[in-house]
Amino acid sequence: MKIGIIIGSTRPGRKGEQVAQWARELAGQRSDASYELVDLAEFDLHLLNDPTIPAAAKGQYADEATRRWGATIDALDGFVFVTPEYNHGVPGALKNAFDVISPEWANKAVGFVSYGADGGVRAVEQWRGIVINAHLYAVRGQVAIYLFEEFDGEGRFTPKERRAGEFASLLDQLVPLAGALEPLR
Repeated sequence: MKIGIIIGSTRPGRKGEQVAQWARELAGQRSDASYELVDLAEFDLHLLNDPTIPAAAKGQYADEATRRWGATIDALDGFVFVTPEYNHGVPGALKNAFDVISPEWANKAVGFVSYGADGGVRAVEQWRGIVINAHLYAVRGQVAIYLFEEFDGEGRFTPKERRAGEFASLLDQLVPLAGALEPLR
């Protein structure tokens, strides 16, 4: 079982990298799956530039960056989206990354670790409606990190004590669901 922890922001100075590293460190203490960081910034994805819609492309994308992204997502059984909330919504870079491919997401599980002024919960609410269209199934558990309470003036992330337990609960739901969906892939 392979779970990707996706850093969902490409913005310079992003907070998501610290949050994803924290999540990866906690996940690495578990033996129920292998966990890997997937940094969206390393893929340099273009904005919906393939002439064939992703659902019809069958993984055969014109753009090399999209093909690399699709292969990375296809090799994973489940995901943790580390998502910021931008302007009360999902971040554009992660939404584009979600939209440029399609069948690679199907019949897999996803959980959310969000961050923002109000914990990023509005982005997660939107993600839950978005991911189901690709037959991606979201777990109930989530972690909502507050920018003004869990990052100091220098931008260093110090999660509240309860966050480790919340993340463990998220993974306790995610891994079995990803396994249960495997026969459908």
